[in-house]
Amino acid sequence: MEKFDGVLLASDFDNTLIYTEDALRTGKPIPPLSAGNRAALEFFMEQGGYFTVATGRALPAFEKLAGMIPTNAPCVICNGAAIYDFAKGEYLETALLSEKSRERGQQVLDAFSQVGVEAYHVENVIHAVQINDSIRAHEHLTGVGVEEKASLLDVPLPLGKLLFEAEREDLEQVEQFIRNCGWAKDYELIYSGKTLLELTAKGASKGGMLRKLAQRLGVAPENTYAVGDEGNDLSMLEMSAVGFAPANCALSVRQSGVQIVCDAHGDALAEVIAALEKRYS
Repeated sequence: MEKFDGVLLASDFDNTLIYTEDALRTGKPIPPLSAGNRAALEFFMEQGGYFTVATGRALPAFEKLAGMIPTNAPCVICNGAAIYDFAKGEYLETALLSEKSRERGQQVLDAFSQVGVEAYHVENVIHAVQINDSIRAHEHLTGVGVEEKASLLDVPLPLGKLLFEAEREDLEQVEQFIRNCGWAKDYELIYSGKTLLELTAKGASKGGMLRKLAQRLGVAPENTYAVGDEGNDLSMLEMSAVGFAPANCALSVRQSGVQIVCDAHGDALAEVIAALEKRYS
């Protein structure tokens, strides 16, 4: 029996596994996975552990990066709207938005002309409406060109999520608008960055899908761990036996009782795995 048999570790990608904020803000390329993190992840898997990525990125935005990250389990993508098995090239689980969600999303855009949205189709297409500077910056970060539409009503179903993009103060107004309309109860509405507000189906969260993945792999809750830096990671950090976060994490994450490791510029995952090695020694 190996040290990490029956242990599952999930990490957020952006600003946790790899620091990508500079790429978002300046147009620089995304840096590679650090040598320290790579060595630690390979050791973890060699010792029987399952490692996966749980990302807000849609399939087309993550599949080109998946090959640079050593994993041995299906990944949670689209902020918890799906589990995708890159080894088999297929979805294992999906939680999709209703047609009504497109209509509501368009009402948001009609009310806030400065706000844009990316609509994540479950296939390899990302549509965008009211393209703004935030969408263009995010487009560079993901490396996936968006297909512009005049209205969300023109975007084909099925959709995994809507990603509203603007400056934070504008997104806070969008969030309040959605809550005032009484729609928030139907969705997961979570900030995943300074200019990003995610809307997915109720129950479609990283935590919900990580729980389903653990069940598929036969991993017990007490042996499931997560690492993340933003509000959209809280659901998986809260269901983790121990939640970990890089030092660059959002205040809401820091205040959630997680164990802080070095920031994502360094070998944050290596520190997490060192902590797990002590737990399973």
